Amino acid sequence: MTRTGGFEIEVDEGARTWLAKHPQVGQVVIAYEEHRCCGGGKICDIRLRGAKRTEQKPLLEAGSVEGRPVLVDRRIVRRLPRRLPITVRGIGPLRGLSLDLDGEQWANLLYARV
Repeated sequence: MTRTGGFEIEVDEGARTWLAKHPQVGQVVIAYEEHRCCGGGKICDIRLRGAKRTEQKPLLEAGSVEGRPVLVDRRIVRRLPRRLPITVRGIGPLRGLSLDLDGEQWANLLYARV
């Protein structure tokens, strides 16, 4: 567990194993995407991914996991819970890091107005 910048980052064993198998991921980014669909609905998404060389979004450092910095999109910093449990979800090639939040935390993160 690492505490930095007011965040408490917890990594389960599955996430540690995933990170060990993906040494090319030097930084973990908690990325936020928002767009409108053709019917006008707002679609929001949170993904954990490796940092891109040409990262355009402003990121803040929230702490580190397994010696790698965890960067967060500035737009969601105030809505993130202070405790960030990181796990692995998905199947096959879609398997990757994810936040392990409950339903209310996801709703506050994705759809709360600040």
